[in-house]
Amino acid sequence: MENTQIAFIGAGNMSNALMLGLLRAGVASSHMMASNPSLPKLTALSPLGIHTTQDNAVAARFGEVVVLAVKPQMMAQACQVLSPLDFSQKLVISIAAGMPIARLKQLLPSANAVVRAMPNTPALLQAGMTGLFANDACSAAQKALAQAIFDAVGRVCWLDKEDDINVVTAGAGSSPAYFFYVLEAMQTALLQMGLDESHARTLIEQAMAGAAKMVIENPQLSLGELCAQVTSKGGTTAAAIAQFEKCGLAEIIAQGMQQASARAREMEQQL
Repeated sequence: MENTQIAFIGAGNMSNALMLGLLRAGVASSHMMASNPSLPKLTALSPLGIHTTQDNAVAARFGEVVVLAVKPQMMAQACQVLSPLDFSQKLVISIAAGMPIARLKQLLPSANAVVRAMPNTPALLQAGMTGLFANDACSAAQKALAQAIFDAVGRVCWLDKEDDINVVTAGAGSSPAYFFYVLEAMQTALLQMGLDESHARTLIEQAMAGAAKMVIENPQLSLGELCAQVTSKGGTTAAAIAQFEKCGLAEIIAQGMQQASARAREMEQQL
């Protein structure tokens, strides 16, 4: 990967996370280029030594790997200038939600090897989770290259079916917001019970970090077993869990995740 030229069409947060991760992984800045219509975003990359341009076509010609990192609703416009180019020997990676490979190949007729990626925002801290799907034209070497790019910002899982990307959207792409939502609700509850904001924030953020560490460092234990270890019969945790179950919290979460996945499928029909 160190000698592969990688172009990023779009210089937003996820592109920046990937570029920083690749730099840490040993990829030379001279082997990367980013294009973006906004000059300030490109100027911010200059101290890193990464090539920049406001011309998407220039970046695409540069890259052996072309990462499409624009918003889904902007993809067709971004690809207009790219469609006449020869992508037949390039690996195209798209991180746009709701953009199926069939649609990408319509926008870039010469593209052969295409990988869809669904990363999430913890990639900004090299703690991301990315789902990947490759079409049949991708070689083993190209798949390994795609994995190396996203390994630089976290963990990766390969999917057998393209539609599973929509499930990954529900389970990883969108899920950091679920945790933030729950943490905010917990903080609000603590404030209502009389705790000051600083203490409330400290309590929930450290409890979250500790719980995540317990999950990661105990893969031999199911999540149910970890919950049971904290839940003494007749105790405080049991009282909270009982109320959650009475309110149908597990079903509410399942319904929300199903809606996220369904929305991703709807987007595929609209783009």
